Amino acid sequence: MGSHSDDSSASFVKNPTIKFTKLFINGEFVDSVSGKTFETIDPRTGKVTARIAEGDKEDVELAVKAARQAFDHGPWPRLPGSERGRIMMKFADLLEENAEELAALDTIDCGKLFSVGKAMDIPYAANALRYYAGAADKVHGDVLKMSRELHGYTLLEPIGVVGHIIPWNNPIFVFFMKVSPTLAAGCTMVVKPAEQTPLSALYHAHLAKLAGIPDGVLNVITGFGPTAGAAISSHMDIDAVSFTGSTEIGRKVMQAAAESNLKVVSLELGGKSPLIIFDDADVDMAAQLAIFGIMFNKGEACVASSRVYVQEGIYDEFVKKLVEKARAWIVGDPFDPKAQQGPQVDLKQFEKILSYIEHGKREGATLLTGGKPVADQKGYYIEPTIFADVKEEMLIAKDEIFGPVMALAQFKTIEEAIKRANSTRYGLAAGIVTKDLNVANTVSRSVRAGTIWISCYFALDNDCPFGGYKMSGFGKDFGLEALHKYLQVKSVVTPLYNTPWL
Repeated sequence: MGSHSDDSSASFVKNPTIKFTKLFINGEFVDSVSGKTFETIDPRTGKVTARIAEGDKEDVELAVKAARQAFDHGPWPRLPGSERGRIMMKFADLLEENAEELAALDTIDCGKLFSVGKAMDIPYAANALRYYAGAADKVHGDVLKMSRELHGYTLLEPIGVVGHIIPWNNPIFVFFMKVSPTLAAGCTMVVKPAEQTPLSALYHAHLAKLAGIPDGVLNVITGFGPTAGAAISSHMDIDAVSFTGSTEIGRKVMQAAAESNLKVVSLELGGKSPLIIFDDADVDMAAQLAIFGIMFNKGEACVASSRVYVQEGIYDEFVKKLVEKARAWIVGDPFDPKAQQGPQVDLKQFEKILSYIEHGKREGATLLTGGKPVADQKGYYIEPTIFADVKEEMLIAKDEIFGPVMALAQFKTIEEAIKRANSTRYGLAAGIVTKDLNVANTVSRSVRAGTIWISCYFALDNDCPFGGYKMSGFGKDFGLEALHKYLQVKSVVTPLYNTPWL
């Protein structure tokens, strides 16, 4: 099963010193009101890395007070956009200066490849800050051409205090995907990272202060979903909440928002994204995209191409190449520069993925490769796993597994491919591999998903709005749509008297 490093504890990089373990409220690191802490676990070994302050309702209360004060009376929303942008640029520079340490924190917190954290996540995060820093002084309303003797215009005003609830699979990337447009809009915020991955978020809070972001603008509460997350979703003084995570928890966030103050909700939820490969595809390239689309970040990606449909003409050749690539895929210590896949985030996720693999076997899918924990590792490592002959009614085709498990099937016609791609409750992303422009156009307009990638995958960019259809949620991250999510439109109308024209 690929080559594995001999001992997961023989790390290739010195473990980072953990400097920040407390809550960050109003510009200070503080203990939780209760004094409680929780453990964060290194998925490479299953051992405790650190004890982190456990924030609860009372701590959220203090953070919201600080954010409300900073919004209602502080400088941040009142600064010229260019000044907010300048501070955000400094924040981006600090991120890059601390890339090594930040990447290492995510590696020991969620098993993310150190090389990917350094080469992708942190540069992407810094670029998100710079992109929205550049937009901060370009927030303009419209002058309206009214149909009566009235002068009308719109103002775009920051929405207020925002609650961000962040998932554990891409802690740095998603933190800045949410925080950057919120800062640019002039809002203040309370951020709750996932309890599995609190370390990098607390480090970001420290860097935000160094960059000159005023106290109370960015608060970080580490803690659990049912307590701290629920307190954010139902808080009467939070104006908007943005959540990335499972559909099941997304429902609870929306319910809490409805039952409290009808705060604006944005949800980026699960996915079961199809990758559709047509007969005219370059088989080697398609197999590489398919393996990368599901195994990247150990399958812990909401847009992972977990359902792969291959046209019958190239199916056999494709399967041969795919299995070869999966067997050569290197699973090992995420600090090892050769590793392509680290451990799953925690024991719970590890066991969940293995239980889905058992479902796949029981329901009669053909296991082509993988299907077990990696034998020579202590931590939560799972072999790249591919099932063929998968039917739509099987659990492995319906449910988001969030692990390195591919469901593979073949199809005959373009109509069948579209139908099967759409036979899911999700609609986050989809991939199409073809050289035929007409096929690409037809399929991309027919598949009900928020992002369609043609002959590429994971092609995310600050300029390109990202978000789901159906039960993958609503609201967009990235692009100017994300900035507008944190702005209110206010219409202002005054009468016109004796005007020469309307």
